[in-house]
Amino acid sequence: MKDSSQVDELVSHVSRVANETYGHSRPFMPEQPWWKNLDPVFHRFPDTFYLEWRAQLLVWVLSWLDVLVRFFLASAAVTGALFSTLRRLKEDDRQRHFYAGLADAGEREQIFVEPAFVPLVHRRQVLSDVAPAGAVVEDLRFDSRFEVINPALAEHYARFKRNNVVHAQYWHHGDGPRPTLIIAHGFMLSSYRVNARFFSAGWFFRQGYDVILYTQPFHGWRREKWAPFSGHGVFSYGISHVNEMFAQSVFDFRSLLNWLDTQGVRDYGVTGISLGGYLSALLAATEKRLAFSIPVVPVASLTDVMFQWAPAGWLIRGGLRLVNISVQEARHSGAATSPLTWAPLLDKSRLMVIGGAGDRIVPPKHARLLWDHWQQPLMHWFPGNHLVHVDQGRYLRQMAAFMRGLGFAPQQPAQGGSDAPVSAEG
Repeated sequence: MKDSSQVDELVSHVSRVANETYGHSRPFMPEQPWWKNLDPVFHRFPDTFYLEWRAQLLVWVLSWLDVLVRFFLASAAVTGALFSTLRRLKEDDRQRHFYAGLADAGEREQIFVEPAFVPLVHRRQVLSDVAPAGAVVEDLRFDSRFEVINPALAEHYARFKRNNVVHAQYWHHGDGPRPTLIIAHGFMLSSYRVNARFFSAGWFFRQGYDVILYTQPFHGWRREKWAPFSGHGVFSYGISHVNEMFAQSVFDFRSLLNWLDTQGVRDYGVTGISLGGYLSALLAATEKRLAFSIPVVPVASLTDVMFQWAPAGWLIRGGLRLVNISVQEARHSGAATSPLTWAPLLDKSRLMVIGGAGDRIVPPKHARLLWDHWQQPLMHWFPGNHLVHVDQGRYLRQMAAFMRGLGFAPQQPAQGGSDAPVSAEG
């Protein structure tokens, strides 16, 4: 395992934004319970990096681009979710105490129930314009057997019929099981094509890995026909529904791992961006079979990140004041399914966090908070925002080196895998 000085040295060699340039030297993560002890104005903490002027200018420009994108995304989310959220406001206020009690009890197995079955997976070979030559591309589909944590939400959650079918796309070499990289998408952006290109899945495939693109609940094919956008069902029905959604995402992911086990796959790890980073962090706390977890620009506290999403944040803070709910209580309501509540099951040598210095959709303080919670494993900062990952080629190559260093490496020779990944490297 690398000590902190070795980690910082490695990061400084591969990133134009080294960890020591971040403006906050003290750890962010407080003593547990974090939801009570984290500063109430954590969402207002500045995200300052001390960089040479060219990198500083790039970060500044891209951060303002994120602010504009954030405003339009938050406006769309408010427009699409306001009515459904208001309809369940009283019921959600009653049920949130159930989830707060689960966080207090500290029984993660009661929340993240281990699936004791192998799903019946339907496989259909498909064409893909982004998969590399030689890849066997299959759409995977199986029924979710998730049962809600809170029986009071059973009727509400059961109405989402399409969400009860799990979808993923599987790129494999067709010559037997190989180490498999599983990719989890972010909020709204569930397209296989987009995520394959973003994570340079073809490059990892040519290194000899198999790849799975996992679809989270209420996204893509799991989105209800009447939903106005992919992901609409995540934040549209209150915090109780959000807790159930993350419990289901973890459960379905672990069900997929059970199926991979029956296919002879013995090594698999997870990475994901934004909301997928949040899921990747949760999986590090719930699934010890994983070889590694690499969250990219991850959310750490959903409550705090939503406070910064104007105009949604204005409405959320105003609503909390109206019903006399404090910031700490709001965090407590979602703490049961937060990665900050649970110690990771993976050793820190199997963890890595990637953050964007100019990110204002999920600001850098969230990556730093998760990094502190994980006892400061390998960290990589890039000089970009949430969507434009400048120098991405550097962190993708670092990811590959990190994976190989864990012994997560294909036995078969790579297919022209020495070329650099597609990236926005400057």
